[in-house]
Amino acid sequence: METPRPVHSDPDILGGTPVFFGTRVPFRALMDYLEEGQPLSEFLADFPTVSRDQVIAALEEAKEAVLAHACPS
Repeated sequence: METPRPVHSDPDILGGTPVFFGTRVPFRALMDYLEEGQPLSEFLADFPTVSRDQVIAALEEAKEAVLAHACPS
């Protein structure tokens, strides 16, 4: 069985807003916490339905997407 992606979009969940799989927690909430300088531990405490593994996998996917679109030096 294939592991689900950590973040997905479904038109029936928050109108298609990207959320952590199996939750209604928007990926944007994680970005907001990090932009505000909040530690990952605080995000995980505030959103216990999201696992640390999901967050790390989502950040890895985001990193890969950014690097894939970066101009080579």
